[in-house]
Amino acid sequence: MVFSSLEFIFIFLPVFLIAYSASEKKYRNIVLVVSSIIAGYAVFGVLHLTSILNIALYLAAVFWLLFESCTAPEKRYRCDVIIIASAVAGYVLFHDHGLFKPVPVLIFLLTTGFLLAHAYSSTRIEYQNLVIFTGSVLFYSFGVKKPVYILLFLLTVLLNFIVAQFIENSRYVKKLWLFFGIVFNFWWLIFFKYWTFGTENINNIFHQSLTLKNIILPIGISFYTFQNVSYIIDIYRGKAKAEKNLVNYGAYITMFPQLIAGPIVTFDHVAKELKSRTHTIAQVEDGLKTFTIGLGYKVLIANQIGGLWSDISMIGYESISSRLAWLGIFAYSFQLYFDFCGYSLMAIGLGRVMGFELPKNFDHPYMSLTMTEFWRRWHMTLGSWFKDYIYIPLGGNRKGEGRMVFNMLVVWLFTGLWHGASWNFVLWGLVLFIIIMTEKFWTGKTLNRIKPLGHLYMLIIIPVTWLLFAITDFHELGIYFKRLIPFLPQKTFAIMDKDYAFYWTKYWKYFAAALLFSTRIPEAVYKKIKHSILTAILLILVFCAAVYCMYRGMDDPFMYFRF
Repeated sequence: MVFSSLEFIFIFLPVFLIAYSASEKKYRNIVLVVSSIIAGYAVFGVLHLTSILNIALYLAAVFWLLFESCTAPEKRYRCDVIIIASAVAGYVLFHDHGLFKPVPVLIFLLTTGFLLAHAYSSTRIEYQNLVIFTGSVLFYSFGVKKPVYILLFLLTVLLNFIVAQFIENSRYVKKLWLFFGIVFNFWWLIFFKYWTFGTENINNIFHQSLTLKNIILPIGISFYTFQNVSYIIDIYRGKAKAEKNLVNYGAYITMFPQLIAGPIVTFDHVAKELKSRTHTIAQVEDGLKTFTIGLGYKVLIANQIGGLWSDISMIGYESISSRLAWLGIFAYSFQLYFDFCGYSLMAIGLGRVMGFELPKNFDHPYMSLTMTEFWRRWHMTLGSWFKDYIYIPLGGNRKGEGRMVFNMLVVWLFTGLWHGASWNFVLWGLVLFIIIMTEKFWTGKTLNRIKPLGHLYMLIIIPVTWLLFAITDFHELGIYFKRLIPFLPQKTFAIMDKDYAFYWTKYWKYFAAALLFSTRIPEAVYKKIKHSILTAILLILVFCAAVYCMYRGMDDPFMYFRF
C-alpha cells in the first residue's frame, strides 16, 4: 500500500482518521460522515462489494458509530471505533490474506484486547499516539505482507526503546549499550541490503562459490534504521531524554507518513508534540492541501514524465538518438524529483493533519548554482543525518584541510551505498565527492558569482550524475553515455528517424509542467492565494485528476521505496 493508491486514499486513510478523531468530540462527527462516504464509495463503487450483507454491515457500523458519537462518553466511543476497525482488519487478514491460523488469530485477539484496554484507560494524547502506532504497523503490514518483517520491525522498536533506557540510566557502560544498539540496527540493514552484494563480490574477487541468498529488502529499513540510530545517539549525547512510554516511542518510529521514505525525523523534532499537540480545522485544511499538492507532483507529473524513461528503456539504449538520450535523462531527473518531493509533501501534509510539523525535505534543488548547493536543498534530512552522525563525529573541518577531504569522502561513499547495494551507487557517490571538492577549491566561487554560468553548469551536471544513479549495469551505462556524446566511437543500430521529435510531441506538456514547478514561481503564487476559493477549486481538480489516473492504473510505486 502506498500514498498514491486508491486503497490508501479511500480505505486506510478514512478509517485511520475516524479512529484518530475519536477523542476530538467537536470534529469526530464531521470526520465520521465524510470518511464513511469516501470509504463507502471505495467499497461499493470501486471494489463492487455490493452484496446485501456488505451494505447492511456497512450501514449498521456507520449508524452505530454516529449514535455512539453523539451519546457515549469519549472512552466508550474510542472502544467502539477500535471494535469496528479490528473487525475490518480481521476480515482483511483472515479472509483476504488467508491468515486464519491459530497463532495469527491468537496474536490478533490479544492485540485487540490490549488496544481496547489501553484506549479505555489512556489520556487523549496517549490514545491518539496508540492509534498512530497501531495504524502505522497495519499500514506497514499491508506493504510488506511478510510476518517475519513485521516482527523484525516491532523488535527494532522495542529493543531501541530498551537500549535508550539503559544508556540514560547507566553510569559506566553507556558506550557499551550505544555500541550494542548501533551494531544491532546496522546488522539488519547490512544483512538485508548488502549481504548478497558482498557475497557476489567475494565470489568474483576470490573465486569462491559462496551461496547467494535471494534476500528481499524490507520496505523502509534504511529510513527507520537511521531514525533508531539517531535516537540512541542523541540519548547518549544528552541531546534528548529517553522516552519512557513505549507507545509514544512506537508512534515516533512507525508514524506512517514518514515511515517508508522519509523525511528522516530526529526524536527531538517531535518529542514535545508526542506529549502535547493541538488540532485545528485550519491545521487540517493546510495539511490536506499540502498532501494534495504532493499527490499531484507524484501522479500528474512524476508518473507521466517517467513514461519517457520507460519508453527509452523498452527501445534499448543502442537504438536511440543523441537528442532523445538527453531528453530521456532530463525526464528521469524530473521524475525522480517530483516522485520523491511529492512523497515528502504528502508525508508533511498528513503529519500536519495529526498535529506534527515534519521537517522540510526539498527546497527547489534544481534552481541551485552548484552541486554543493544542490545537496543542501535535496533530501535535506538525509544530508543533516550524515552531517550530524558521520561527518562531525569524524572531525568535520576542525582537524585540517586533509582530514576534511577524507571525512567528505567517507560521507559521500556512505551516501552512495545508502542508496543501493551496487557499484554504480559507489561510483555515483565518488563522482559527487569529486565534483563538490572541485567546487570548494576551484570553481564554486565563479559559479556562484556568474549565475547564468552556474545554471548552465547544473543543467548538464544534474542529469549526467543522475544517469549514474539510474542505470546499475556498467555496460548499459557506457552505451548511454556514448549516446549522450555522439562523436564518441560506438556501434550503430537502427534508430527511428527524428525519434526525439516524436517523443517531444508526446511529452512536451509534462516537461513544461516539471520545469515550471521546479522553480519558486508556483510556490510564491500559492502563498498569495492559499486561502482563496480559486485555490480550493484547483486543488479539488488536482485531486480528482490524480484519482482518475490511479483508477486507470497510473499509480507507479514511489522510486525511493527501493532504498
